[in-house]
Amino acid sequence: MKKIAHIAFALLASLTMLKAQESPKEEDFYKILTPPIPEGIILEVGGLTTMPNGSLAISTRRGEVWIVDNPTSRTPYFRKFATGLHEILGLAYKEGALYCAQRGELTKLVDKNGDGKADVYETVYAWPLSGHYHEYSFGPKLAPDGSFFVSGNVAFGDEEWWRGESRVPGRGWIFHITNEGKYEPYATGVRSPAGISMLNGELFYTDNQGDWMGTGAIFQVKKGGFMGHPAGLRWAGTPDSPVKLTEKQFFAERDNRQNKDDQGRAIKPENTGNEAPQFLYQLKEKYNMVQLPAVWLPYGVHGVSTSELILDDTKGGFGPFTGQVFVGDQGQSNIMRIVLEKVKGEYQGASIGFRSGFQSGVLRMAFDKDGSMFVGETNRGWGSAGDANQGLQRLIWNGKMPFEMYTVKAMPDGFEVEFTMPVDRKSAEDLDSYKVSSYLYKHYPVYGSPQINLEDVKVKGVKVSDDNKRVRIVLDGMRQYYVHKIQLDGIRAATNSWSLVHPEAYYTLNNIPDGEKLKVSELKTTRSGNAAAAAAPASAKEHVSPDGKGKTTAATASASKTPTWDEVKPLLQKNTCLACHATDKKVVGPSYTDVAKRKYSNEKIMDLIYNPKPENWPDFATPMPPMPQVPKEEAAKIASWINSLGK
Repeated sequence: MKKIAHIAFALLASLTMLKAQESPKEEDFYKILTPPIPEGIILEVGGLTTMPNGSLAISTRRGEVWIVDNPTSRTPYFRKFATGLHEILGLAYKEGALYCAQRGELTKLVDKNGDGKADVYETVYAWPLSGHYHEYSFGPKLAPDGSFFVSGNVAFGDEEWWRGESRVPGRGWIFHITNEGKYEPYATGVRSPAGISMLNGELFYTDNQGDWMGTGAIFQVKKGGFMGHPAGLRWAGTPDSPVKLTEKQFFAERDNRQNKDDQGRAIKPENTGNEAPQFLYQLKEKYNMVQLPAVWLPYGVHGVSTSELILDDTKGGFGPFTGQVFVGDQGQSNIMRIVLEKVKGEYQGASIGFRSGFQSGVLRMAFDKDGSMFVGETNRGWGSAGDANQGLQRLIWNGKMPFEMYTVKAMPDGFEVEFTMPVDRKSAEDLDSYKVSSYLYKHYPVYGSPQINLEDVKVKGVKVSDDNKRVRIVLDGMRQYYVHKIQLDGIRAATNSWSLVHPEAYYTLNNIPDGEKLKVSELKTTRSGNAAAAAAPASAKEHVSPDGKGKTTAATASASKTPTWDEVKPLLQKNTCLACHATDKKVVGPSYTDVAKRKYSNEKIMDLIYNPKPENWPDFATPMPPMPQVPKEEAAKIASWINSLGK
């Protein structure tokens, strides 16, 4: 009996040790709570702001404003403050009043008699509308002097339903409403500017992937700036415009691709793999008012519909990231962490994963006085991951230190990564713990862009700091303006051998800093032979779609053995398929299980990857764009795996 007890004890100890060695995940540090919401209240959140007394103000797409008293208690109290407004997509508090951006005006809401409801609905400024459904207005955001900024979404064409248009002034613009209630155009080149934000007194905004926007991005906004979308240039010639780029100048540099077929119908422009790409930075080199993104957000990895930015000013109440920035994503229902720095007068930086798993699309965020983060969510008409169409949730740090990249900074010869805890020196000095690649996005009138000019970047050596908290990664082949994907799969924490919660950072390198480069003698250049990065090898060329439709190819034949989920998942991630599809639930597009139920052949699924048929899925609002950049052999494996779900 003693022997059996010893064996059982040893087994239990082994299992405990194995469990202890497992690296923790996001949810082990940040917990998502869903506060109780009274029955009948539908919170399609468009705006959130924390008031001086600790109450939470919420605006909704249904035109209501709610005040939540004691919002972090077990029994928060909801009271309707205002109603009858038009799709409120932002909310701000100033001097005892709430301000909201409706579709067509900035409105001040005042409770004069103190009964907890707005008595006065005052128009601060009304801007024109054409009546198009897509003319959303976002904001307001308070400037340091108490004035307001608002951003205006473009409309879409009638026949050319894919093309952003500015039918009236303010569409495709960020504009300023002065303290005297006057309208001032401020900057243009925006498409769907859902995330207008103020960070440390400086104006930023986020845009969504679409025409002229290769993927979601974060821009600093300067007066007179142009961010890349040409629709708003229609109004650049007005006397009060600070933007000095004209439509004529822009389209002399870029083809608008307004082509027609033999019947005179407009042809939707699509990505082709054999074209000479043009980039936004090339336009900047000719016109200095062009503003590049501070951070490009990788499509399908860190989101599909970029939403609001929020600065962590909790002084440690939300974890170790005080002073850093978080950005939400409406489509993938997640939040990323953004590390910004200024190099040669321009912002640039890295996007790092943070927390996924919210019940609906993340549109707005606000910190409570206790350091937790309220997350406002919506889905209707826009599509998002998650099981709910709307809601309010709360993200709470449990006080434990996650093993993360704390900062990523550009260096003259590479990058320096600082960690939240010391790293294991052996793993950090092994070059096989690292993988770096770089790529960029096209600037053209097609809906979104694949990652192109994708190349591996050689890691020449590393230098670990004496305290084991920083690593200099020296590279051969950094490319200005490109996104550099930094993968640290092999790095381990010194005390517990944890791997990083998020081992990938995407750094947008607008400028390479000046300064002294490390000497070769200072670097560690050893390799263990255990390559940690599992990503597919980068290719310098963009892949072209197959020549024949529905024909059996060699690639199809090679996929005769059905791949497993573990084999196909990296392909789905690399080709951004998981941005819109999940295995067994509806996201932006249908689930793979539902596709399998259609009983398409492998060859048909491959053809639909390259030539989608949105009419096959009329219940989904967002049409799938053609994906010619997916390699044929990878498309074949994906198709084979999808069909295995129906067996």
